[in-house]
Amino acid sequence: MKLALFQDDLATLRRRVADQRLVIGALLCCLLLVLLALWRVVGTERIVLVPPHVAKTFWVQDGRASNEYLMQMGGFVAWLILDVTPQSIEWKKQTLLSWCEPENAGAIKARQDVEASRLKKLNASTYFQLDQLVPDEESQAVVLNGRLRTQINGAETSNNIKSYRVQFVFRGGRIHLGQFKEVNDEKAAVAPVGLR
Repeated sequence: MKLALFQDDLATLRRRVADQRLVIGALLCCLLLVLLALWRVVGTERIVLVPPHVAKTFWVQDGRASNEYLMQMGGFVAWLILDVTPQSIEWKKQTLLSWCEPENAGAIKARQDVEASRLKKLNASTYFQLDQLVPDEESQAVVLNGRLRTQINGAETSNNIKSYRVQFVFRGGRIHLGQFKEVNDEKAAVAPVGLR
């Protein structure tokens, strides 16, 4: 009699183990599907960053920003660097440094300090009249073409066509100013160039 009871208990335990194996298998399949979905999603998240003034929609994804964002930020950086007076250069310099890549902040600060002392000494102002923005999404840069006007004591002393290349770097979920430099050859300015 006990043998039949033990065999029934053994059969019940075997059914339970089989049922548990099915549940574990189903859970394992679900886990694999979730891991596959996470693997596909990781790195494709779009982070929406807002420039100081939003004129167009844009996107930032996988360490790259859209042309629209590059154009808006390029114009903003040009305004901070090139549209300066002796009264505005200090606060524009501080604002600019908050957007700089940490490795380049010292060089940009030194450049702006020299420019600030020059403007204050001469009582000069510079204004950049932007004519064209040429973004390059591949290198995360934008070339600004326009006229740089310089005034000393209110009298215009120069009005030259200039081109500047603004290089951006995506780091830590944020776009940083990597480099701002004047370029002479327009063909070289539009071609993708590395950061350094």
